Amino acid sequence: MENLIKEDIERINELMRLTEEDNVGDYIDSTYLKTSEQAGVSDEETNRLVSKTIQDAMDNKMKLVMIRPEFVSLANQMIKEYGSNVLVGTVIGFPSGDAWMGDKFDEAIKAIEDGVDELDYVVNYKAFQKGDLDTIKKEVCEGTLMGVDEGLVVKWIIESAALTSDQVGELTSLIRDIVVECVGEQKAGSVFVKTSTGFYTPEDGGPGGATVDDVSIMSINAGPLKVKASGGIYSREDLEKMVDAGASRIGTSAGVEIIKGEKADTDY
Repeated sequence: MENLIKEDIERINELMRLTEEDNVGDYIDSTYLKTSEQAGVSDEETNRLVSKTIQDAMDNKMKLVMIRPEFVSLANQMIKEYGSNVLVGTVIGFPSGDAWMGDKFDEAIKAIEDGVDELDYVVNYKAFQKGDLDTIKKEVCEGTLMGVDEGLVVKWIIESAALTSDQVGELTSLIRDIVVECVGEQKAGSVFVKTSTGFYTPEDGGPGGATVDDVSIMSINAGPLKVKASGGIYSREDLEKMVDAGASRIGTSAGVEIIKGEKADTDY
């Protein structure tokens, strides 16, 4: 573990500012995670919105489409028919993260059976806040192994807006240490820590998504894990700030607007 900080600093120093020639889509996980109830629309409309999210990701050569578990099979079918290289990711234990661990793992197993490429778990950050580190150690180790053993990318959402800056650093470091101990430093390179679900609303009215400060703190404490910024990213300028802070993946519902150089008029 003694080389982690040094390696992390070197990794951050190697990050390059995006240029106009870069494919911004390589950074983007095109995201739609609302249920019909949350969006206030019919199931039919939800299916349309999910299908559009998948189609937009393929048309614009984004990295991945991030959808709820029940749509993984649909995404794989559309991607196969289109002949696209877009990856499929889904969320586990979403959005609260405090579901029973067995339920989380069952959800992950089903997603793997459906052909998912990446698993974004919501870590039980409430257990962390209570000092229940045994729960964090068990779910992070077993959940990571479940994905990495199948050759998948695994991400751990820490819900940074629910934590203090010190807690963001502490939880990032804890996840890093657990992952490295469980799968080794080399395989840990396919694991991320991720800022947000996009569904948390702070009591003080502050931003519930990614912030530059949180991404910076996570980047300093994450290596050899990578960092994904998600929530509140609506323009290329927003994306560039997160990349400059150390994020190598961006979760957003505004992928098309970002690629076009526009700013999305949305709160999701």
